[in-house]
Amino acid sequence: MSTNNNTLLLKEPISGSRRQLIKHLAAGAAGVSLLSQTSIASTSDKKSNQTENSALKNNVHHSVARWTYGDLSVEELCQVVKRIGFSAIDLIGPEEWPILKKHGIDSSMCNGAEINLTDGWGDTQFHDVLIERYHQHIDLVADAGYINLICFSGNKRGIDPEVGLQNAVKGLKQIMPHAEKRGVIIQMELFNSKIDHPDYFADNSAWGIELCKRLGSDNFKLLYDIYHMQVNEGDIIRTINNNHQYFGHYHTAGVPGRHEIDDSQELFYPAIVRAILATGYQGYLAQEFIPTPADVAGKIASLHQAIHICDV
Repeated sequence: MSTNNNTLLLKEPISGSRRQLIKHLAAGAAGVSLLSQTSIASTSDKKSNQTENSALKNNVHHSVARWTYGDLSVEELCQVVKRIGFSAIDLIGPEEWPILKKHGIDSSMCNGAEINLTDGWGDTQFHDVLIERYHQHIDLVADAGYINLICFSGNKRGIDPEVGLQNAVKGLKQIMPHAEKRGVIIQMELFNSKIDHPDYFADNSAWGIELCKRLGSDNFKLLYDIYHMQVNEGDIIRTINNNHQYFGHYHTAGVPGRHEIDDSQELFYPAIVRAILATGYQGYLAQEFIPTPADVAGKIASLHQAIHICDV
């Protein structure tokens, strides 16, 4: 995982299939550097002309998580995004925002204020650092004209979930007035603790929803990751129907495996996306699956397919 004070390129710890992906990307780095618009255009060879040329319906605001296409530069990923026909990249920090602006691409979820994924708001020992970093980053996000800034509950480390809630409220209340003043929405991501993030506080929607209720701010929402919540609790559509007012952003990926969202996995994304839209949601839906093809063109084809699956 590569971090600095401004940017978190990989948003989750490297483990399992994530580690294999990073190993593959490192091995292929030299070839990726030669990627041009011509090679990106070759994606059309992976799709039928009908699919490639079909326009998006514009009912959904699509995005893609930057880290899942780490074998492309941000410049190249912007070209891919524009070619497919949408206009946002998720989980990207200040150092790369100028590239997005050059291409007219939105930063649909900003990052970089967090320490990491395990040292979060549920543990008071990290509050001083987090409060300072989030105050600074809220200004960066607002000044850039963006809205969403991610945050994490962090791990329990033996702390009772109720105490973790109290801790998170205490810490987040120190930054929420500034977020409200600057028009920035702080979004805490829900993770599964069964496979990917053992010991994470916000591993169920109920914990996160209770946090939203206690904070009582329209500028604090949950990033509802469909993959993670399917792994930990299921009941995706009913949860969205009943609690959509607390969900400010959505991520996708296939279950099991966190790969493509096609019919090789158990979730039926067209129905899920229709349920999201039926709530009146107008935010972003970001693809966060790990593409399985070994070649760049194949990975891009997977993204193109996922966008059209969700374009209901």
